[in-house]
Amino acid sequence: MKYTGIALVMLAAMFWGLSGGIADILMERGWDPLVISFYRGAAGFIFVFLWFLINFRENWVKSPRFHLWAVLGGIGVAGNFTFYFLSIQESSVAVAATLMYTAPIFVLLASFILRIEYSTWFKWGCVLSVIIGIILLTGAYDPDSVSTGIAGVVSGLAAGMSYALFIFSFKNASAMGKPQTVLTVAFFSFCLILAALMDIGEAISVLTSDDVWLFILLGIVGAGVSFIIYVIGVRRTTPTTASMVAMVEPVTASLFGVLLLGDQLAIIQIGGMALILITITVLSVKQAA
Repeated sequence: MKYTGIALVMLAAMFWGLSGGIADILMERGWDPLVISFYRGAAGFIFVFLWFLINFRENWVKSPRFHLWAVLGGIGVAGNFTFYFLSIQESSVAVAATLMYTAPIFVLLASFILRIEYSTWFKWGCVLSVIIGIILLTGAYDPDSVSTGIAGVVSGLAAGMSYALFIFSFKNASAMGKPQTVLTVAFFSFCLILAALMDIGEAISVLTSDDVWLFILLGIVGAGVSFIIYVIGVRRTTPTTASMVAMVEPVTASLFGVLLLGDQLAIIQIGGMALILITITVLSVKQAA
């Protein structure tokens, strides 16, 4: 079962891509992105907390080190969502998505510094290939259609660094505790952070709106099920591989937009999707060999 970890991380990323489509629907209906992010994490927290309570005594971990990594994971997820939306606000979706998916670079650098992995031309080639694919997919190559304000660039890079933070944090926490425990602590931290940033009045109005079921679906698919699968998968692969395999997320989000939201994909975008999938396949085979 040498491909199990890669397959689980890829499946989780596909769920994240679907959750992006659900979030897009909610934003089109006028909901604030931070409120959407909060409910994604809150619904996910309820989901994993119930799972955690099934075997409370077995699942509980007393280690302060475990809780530190789990809390850092929650901070990473909250930072990723928050900075991503700020980058969109200050620049564009194309720039924000491209910058957020620079995460493999930060993961590689951290892995090399911590001596978790060795630097190879193959790994750097995969990173470059995936980034080129993301640029083609998002359209960030067209200077006439994007805005590159400094605030947007900084926020986008911060989203990528936050992404790298939760990859490392979940990897370390999951080595000391069960997935349900890691996710319960991480999402609780996430909820506290987002609650301090969002519009409380709008968040409360969600509970009586017709869209409440979409918020619940977003939480289950985008946080509950997907992060459980991800934490299990990341225990069976390296951080760099996990970060690059997760690049199927923007591909899935794009397909969701085409099939259900009526979006159009140009030939060059389809080429970007193909480049990402080919790179992921080659990397997966190489790492699992």
